[in-house]
Amino acid sequence: MLEVFWQFFKLGWISFGGPAAHIGYFQRHFVQKLGWIPQDRFASTLALCQFLPGPASSQLGFALGYQRAGLFGAIAAFIGFTLPSFLLMLGLALAGSAWANQPAALAIVTGLKLFALVVVADAVLSMAKQFCRQQSTLVLAVLSAALLWLVPSLSMQFVVLVAAAVIGAFLLKAEPTEQTMPLGINWPFMVVFFGLLFVMPLLSLTDTAAIFADFYQAGSLVFGGGHVVLPLLEGILLGGETAQPGALSQDVFLTGYGAAQAMPGPMFSLASFLGAELHPSAPVWGALAATFGIFLPGFLLILALQNSWHALAARPLMAGSVRGINAAVVGLLLSALYQPVFVSSISASPNGAAALAAAALGLLALRTLRCPVIVLIPVFMLLGFWL
Repeated sequence: MLEVFWQFFKLGWISFGGPAAHIGYFQRHFVQKLGWIPQDRFASTLALCQFLPGPASSQLGFALGYQRAGLFGAIAAFIGFTLPSFLLMLGLALAGSAWANQPAALAIVTGLKLFALVVVADAVLSMAKQFCRQQSTLVLAVLSAALLWLVPSLSMQFVVLVAAAVIGAFLLKAEPTEQTMPLGINWPFMVVFFGLLFVMPLLSLTDTAAIFADFYQAGSLVFGGGHVVLPLLEGILLGGETAQPGALSQDVFLTGYGAAQAMPGPMFSLASFLGAELHPSAPVWGALAATFGIFLPGFLLILALQNSWHALAARPLMAGSVRGINAAVVGLLLSALYQPVFVSSISASPNGAAALAAAALGLLALRTLRCPVIVLIPVFMLLGFWL
């Protein structure tokens, strides 16, 4: 367990670049360098993590730790990989009250919000290329975005995901296989997953419990990884039915999202920053509640389904549902590209034309010129002073 923690802790400080880069780090470190797991087992585990809601790269690390040292190894992998970004994002939140109203801080916030636009636009293009190769999936993605622009609420996000799953099951289903494998679901973990999802909102008697419940709900619905958590958290914390009006400003929300791009480790560490901001009287407890809340659903599903995913993926209806959900996720992210990202970074800018030009050049640098994120972050911070 200590060995697992140390290896993931080292990676947690240097794993810049987001979920796709993290998978590359894991493959080189644990398959090629350490030989903890063969390549075919690594690939099958990765496929499971892509299938389930939650942060795919963190789920992959959790599963690798489980295969190496059991449940305690999985927990050690999660803590080791997440701890560096948790500490950095918590430190940013704790320092926020001291510098938030300073001119320099406002300039940095402007730059980070603009960089968030670049990152989300890149994510939309990348995911559309991967999940919308057919005309039917492209139509489903655009319809999903249109519905969310017209009715921007958490309830509509949930309706869109469920509808896409149903449509995909019947219109996008795969050809049946000759052999149907039996399912081997670990039901205790599945019961805990659904139990927390439905019971926690009813037991949110304290601020810490309410934060845990909100972030657990977001973590349960995130199909597509780190960037897709943006519209879900925006719906829950800023405009959703469970949100407390005024509890969190859009500027603070997008500042945390932009800062999360600069951190090593999982992008879901955004929750650490937001949890601390939502619980100013006890920011450490708020950060812990939000962090464990957003990661826990994906880990419970890994424990419940890791022995049965081959059988699930082989079933035509399930394969079609996954395709439908993936297309809707692209629409979900496209809707977030406009609100809150574009509105807060371009429409609210005192020099909207210059901000839009900077964002376009940033997208070119990130997507075409392959400029590292760690280089673009300080560039956009400096652009914030200019804007």
